[in-house]
Amino acid sequence: QVQLVESGGGLVQAGDSLRLSCAASGRTFSVINMGWFRQAPGKEREFVAAINWGGGDTTYYADSVRGRFTVSKDNAKNTVYLQMNRLKPEDTAVYYCGAQVFANQPFGSWGQGTQVTVSS
Repeated sequence: QVQLVESGGGLVQAGDSLRLSCAASGRTFSVINMGWFRQAPGKEREFVAAINWGGGDTTYYADSVRGRFTVSKDNAKNTVYLQMNRLKPEDTAVYYCGAQVFANQPFGSWGQGTQVTVSS
């Protein structure tokens, strides 16, 4: 099992930046990819970004955040980051990180989430 704890959310104004962190513990050696997802009120959880956790650094982004958000990792600290720049009100959501253990399985092991609120 992998345990994940997100942090770094807050209330900011449109155009501001935030950096989220996700600290992983447990069987992190079994993780293939780490991802960030978000869920706004009344909406389903959606993919934001992901990064290869093992030997590579391949990253993936949703079209809505590409060019504004950057996902990165520090394997030595077992931590994944999401740098969010030029935030928009529509980025307001609870942000979760998840771990993908097998390539043909969805992300899981969700943390408790961290609230990001962007005011206009």
